[in-house]
Amino acid sequence: MKQFVILPLVALALSGCALLQKERGRTGVTGPVEPPPATEFAPKVATSVLGATQATSAEALDKTTAEEKAAALAAPAKGGERELGRVVVTLGSPAEQGIWLSSALVKEKAQGRIMTAAGKSLALELRPGTGGALLSLAAFQALGLSLTELPQVTVYGP
Repeated sequence: MKQFVILPLVALALSGCALLQKERGRTGVTGPVEPPPATEFAPKVATSVLGATQATSAEALDKTTAEEKAAALAAPAKGGERELGRVVVTLGSPAEQGIWLSSALVKEKAQGRIMTAAGKSLALELRPGTGGALLSLAAFQALGLSLTELPQVTVYGP
């Protein structure tokens, strides 16, 4: 009788060992088997700035006329202006045309001006903003600033 009880237990233990061996053979001693490298690649996608098909210069993106820039540079300071503060500006979106500054110093759209550390003054539209101050492409060019420069300007407004 003991033989009939022990024999099924031994058979069960041996089948468990066989399952364990099968599992080890699949994963290996060092871990899972790496999948083969990809043999297909996605097609190359051509991208460009502002939907252009070729490289575009800053001059081509800026639609502000030389006369508009000259008038903004020559505009005298208005009476009643007050200093709103100083900000470091970076280039704003070239898609937004005009001469403008977007800054957290400004609470609502208004006409104002900025002055660079070199003393150049530019009349422009002040726009409310958040985060870092953005200066339009036309304003950068009117002031003769490099597009990669991060100039500090003093902002004046109503």
